[in-house]
Amino acid sequence: MKLDSNLVKKYNIPVPRYTSYPTVPYWDNQKPKESQWLDVVKHTFDESNDREGISLYIHLPFCESLCTYCGCTTRITKNHRIEQGYICAVLSEWKQYLKVFENKPIIRELHLGGGTPTFFSPKSLRTLVSGLLEHCEIHPEREFGFEGHPNNTTKEHLQVLYDLGFRRVSYGIQDLDLKVQQTINRVQPYENVERATVDARAVGYESINFDLIYGLPHQTATSVADTIQQIAKLSPDRIAYYSYAHVPWIKRGQRSYSCADLPANAEKQQLYDLGKSLLTNLGYVDIGMDHFALKNDELYKAKNNGKLHRNFMGYTTSQSSLLIGLGTSAISDAKYGYMQNSKKVEEYKEVVLDAQLAIFKGHILTEEDLNIRAVIKDITCLGKADLHQIMNHDLWHQIEGRLLKMKLDGLIKIDDDHLEVTTLGKSLVRNIANAFDVKYHGSFTMRDNLFSKAI
Repeated sequence: MKLDSNLVKKYNIPVPRYTSYPTVPYWDNQKPKESQWLDVVKHTFDESNDREGISLYIHLPFCESLCTYCGCTTRITKNHRIEQGYICAVLSEWKQYLKVFENKPIIRELHLGGGTPTFFSPKSLRTLVSGLLEHCEIHPEREFGFEGHPNNTTKEHLQVLYDLGFRRVSYGIQDLDLKVQQTINRVQPYENVERATVDARAVGYESINFDLIYGLPHQTATSVADTIQQIAKLSPDRIAYYSYAHVPWIKRGQRSYSCADLPANAEKQQLYDLGKSLLTNLGYVDIGMDHFALKNDELYKAKNNGKLHRNFMGYTTSQSSLLIGLGTSAISDAKYGYMQNSKKVEEYKEVVLDAQLAIFKGHILTEEDLNIRAVIKDITCLGKADLHQIMNHDLWHQIEGRLLKMKLDGLIKIDDDHLEVTTLGKSLVRNIANAFDVKYHGSFTMRDNLFSKAI
């Protein structure tokens, strides 16, 4: 079922992607003391069990060139001499966390993100990952993955990380049309994507993900169809089909093209509908919020078994309560609180090499926050939620009105204290989650400057 033009116009508003609640702009913005944050981490670690394990996210911000569509925290440089110093900083930061754990941490999930992790040499990545795992145990159901650029991910990169326990690789494809690639400054021929995929399978990787984006400058239905037709030959296990976030007031690189170059509202929705239809016909299942997977992939199995989880890394099969983010701008989630590192590489390095945490800002969750977060997580992961805890709060009268409108529009069903997302509503899960976001709706902040549009 597709959204009609009226619903597209009504719901194509700036809303968060809900990898957390509260979302980062609505944290209390008080810089927590290091001791306070580490107490939260220790409490969450002590509460967790061995079966759960913990998650690690490592932010590697360096890229040799700027992809103008990108909204991540990056540092553009061709100077590879910076690799060793940055690795030393990340390992120094990790040591500060290891001090608070009474037992050896069991690593369930490890993800290298960026930036471009394969900016780092295979030798540097071996040093980094070996250092991280040196004083840890590995969960028997580990999920180790990394983001690779098809242009520079070598077979040596793949082999080194495979030997360290990695079994999943994600390649940023975006669109294979040359005009689109030139506009976003990310030219990568199909042959490079094919080589990187074939090499990964030859080494033994069990899950390969492709990132695609709809709504890019000069993108058309033809380019989307051609891109999906080409990648179908490679049969990636997962595909993330993201909406392009045009935020030129935040990312200056996006000022190299204008809104006139972008497909707008109904046209952009048509690109999504086309991509979803093509992917579904190829056997991919809609996991939710832009993600698709084949039925042999663990992400599909987690969705099917009701064990899908969502955190700052997006959808994951790991149910870990403790996610520690290492590296500049990385975000940690310790169940009862969030913390983000300094966004400036030099500041981050200086602080952590002095045996401190480079805390930029954080948020300690209230009981209300925890209840709303639980509902939003269930909506985004399960497509349904128990509203019992929310209904007992005074804030329910604010939320109820927004839900009633969505019910009338056919996006949700509500039976007593149970909510279920309809087939029509799947395309607007961000909006449905947003109905519960009392901080968003209670703020006078200019949301257009904070979030990308839902469609």
